[in-house]
Amino acid sequence: MSPNLRLVIVLHNHQPIGNFDGVFEGAYQDSYSAFLDVFEQYSGLPIALHTSGSLMEWLAAKHPEYLDRLAALVAAGRMEIVGGAFYEPILPMIPPRDRVGQITRYADWLSDRFSTPVNGMWIPERVWEQTLTSDLAKAGVRYTVLDDFHFKNAGLNEENLHGYYITEDDGNLLSVFPGSERLRYTIPFREPEETIAYLRPIAERQPGAVVVFGDDGEKFGSWPGTKEHVYQNGWLRRFLDALNENRSWLSVVTPTEALDQVPPLGKIYIPEGSYREMTEWALPTERLKQFVQMKHHWEHEGRWHEVAPFVRGGYWRNFKVKYPETNEMYARMQMVSRRLDEAAHEEANTNGRARTGRLSEQSLLDQARAELYRGQCNCGYWHGAFGGAYLPHLRNAVYQHLISAENLLDAAQGRGLADTDEPWVELTSEDYNFDARPEVRLASNRLIALVAPSHGGHLYELDVRSICHNLLATLTRREEAYHDSVRAGEREAGGDVASIHDRVVFKQKDLDQRLQFDSHRRKSLVDHFYDLNVAAESISNGQHQELGDFVASPFEARLRRNPNRMQLQLTRNGNVAGRPMKITKGLTLEAGSQTLEIAYLIEGLPPGEQVHFGVEFNFAGLPAGCGDRFFHDEHRNSLGQLGTRLDLHGVDYLAMTDEWLGIDVELTCDQPANIWTFPIETVSQSEAGFELVHQSVVVQPHWVIQAGNDGRWSTTMTLGIDTSMAEKRRPMAEAVASL
Repeated sequence: MSPNLRLVIVLHNHQPIGNFDGVFEGAYQDSYSAFLDVFEQYSGLPIALHTSGSLMEWLAAKHPEYLDRLAALVAAGRMEIVGGAFYEPILPMIPPRDRVGQITRYADWLSDRFSTPVNGMWIPERVWEQTLTSDLAKAGVRYTVLDDFHFKNAGLNEENLHGYYITEDDGNLLSVFPGSERLRYTIPFREPEETIAYLRPIAERQPGAVVVFGDDGEKFGSWPGTKEHVYQNGWLRRFLDALNENRSWLSVVTPTEALDQVPPLGKIYIPEGSYREMTEWALPTERLKQFVQMKHHWEHEGRWHEVAPFVRGGYWRNFKVKYPETNEMYARMQMVSRRLDEAAHEEANTNGRARTGRLSEQSLLDQARAELYRGQCNCGYWHGAFGGAYLPHLRNAVYQHLISAENLLDAAQGRGLADTDEPWVELTSEDYNFDARPEVRLASNRLIALVAPSHGGHLYELDVRSICHNLLATLTRREEAYHDSVRAGEREAGGDVASIHDRVVFKQKDLDQRLQFDSHRRKSLVDHFYDLNVAAESISNGQHQELGDFVASPFEARLRRNPNRMQLQLTRNGNVAGRPMKITKGLTLEAGSQTLEIAYLIEGLPPGEQVHFGVEFNFAGLPAGCGDRFFHDEHRNSLGQLGTRLDLHGVDYLAMTDEWLGIDVELTCDQPANIWTFPIETVSQSEAGFELVHQSVVVQPHWVIQAGNDGRWSTTMTLGIDTSMAEKRRPMAEAVASL
């Protein structure tokens, strides 16, 4: 006799590229291993497990015994391995060639390691667009799981969701299971009886129904409060016991078993979307505030359940608009992907001709592809209940792997990166960030600088190639909808274990007093004109008055090329306090150099009058509060850790050292300057609560200028980058060869 209801349990375990090793280890101990300790004792309950490739690689290196346990469960028919894109990218964000490549590469890895076919895949963050169907089908995927929210957006109601559907694109077919949102909130946050009480009426009304629970495995031990709840208080044992006790009408099966045992409910075309909370987070801040207010209003009136099926939030791709920094990462990723694709076609046309003498071109391209795929990991590209884009180590990791991929591509094409190789430099212009305006790329074997003439002439990316680090992976302070909760004060969750979506916890005190927002993007070569007596505190908290119109306005660009020396010249005719002025700034890079020469010329200054001018630099990935990361003068006397607020007068040198990263960044000025420094910190939301996060260090030389009769003033600065500390640990050539 067939069961009245089939329950499919799909767990998704993931840690992002760039997360701290201690976080990986904590999740392993508290969740992944702990879950198996209990689950292995229940032989009659099969489940499906998806583990992201970034986590799987870590497990293979640090806990191979865990993979052996999974293999034993697979061999016993107790676990189905679910595939996915190797490094958990948002699929609509990456090119189709990379979607198929990531999925097939990971499926091959999993099949080889666990000796099992891989039929299904996990959709990262359940971000769906209908054209993905073709890519998944081409990659050999039979099924996937989306939230029931997707299906409701297609017009289905609750009674239509107990099974699976076929969807189609360009003649390609895919089976899609709706995952139950109700079960996402009862498992494991409510007693098992509540889940059973939800499933029993479905079994009675719809014999043969299939219900799917698909959600994060970290809910079982890693989310706040769940370790004690799930294991010490015995929730997981009670849940598995309840499933066994109801086997007369409820059968736990794998997704492939459900496909083989039950026909589809029909065909459906699924609108773009994600899980409900993600679509809310993608809304612009003001619209999200309005949405939250209206939702609370409907909940108060007891009508939210009536309205919810007809309410849709925002579109995931608009995270790239909400957070321009994620668009910068996205555009950089696309740049690398295109270049890799071109190199792969060229290599195929030359029959794999070796160019490097040590490693074949194909080997280097394969390594570059793996680095690109790692740089596509989704977690740093968006923000919601998790830190995401607000976590510097995730942004830094994205750039680390993208820069590494580009280093490998240069090596594959015979362009050296080490001091012993032939130095080179190039200057190009193209719409690199997809804003319909040209940006400029100034690149050598040591540095890559990206400049946006149309946006204040900002230097918005500066890649130090020897350590694969972007010194401008910054984040602007901006208003978030959840800042209303910060202003309202601390509110702890109640006695029950709460979902992270419902928690309001403060990791530090007085965060409401640390809310500050920027009027411009925190980049470098940002040109300011101030009142003569403006206070440093007013500059750091954004309460000053901007007298000029140069901060974000467009500059005209000229590219000047010499064989071993390239220069970008930027010019703008603007206004300062109603008076016309002209700024010309030049950025010069020589082949083989890790020093940028920065020249400024201001014309139209009122003779005999004083004008206060400053140039803002931001430096990211150099954390504050650490003794081995500090400011120093030309004699290497420490001036304080990198969160120190300095107000220096009449100096021509200031440097920052990060001994852990192995870098020294030196700023010199030919005109003695006053220099302000201060940290940029955000109050942001993470799964553990609200926290203060260091984003970048501002270094701002400024001058009170009194021009002569010609109304002109000029200065030249150099931004020198010394990575000898890092390269002594690992020479550049060795680092590239071992990637």
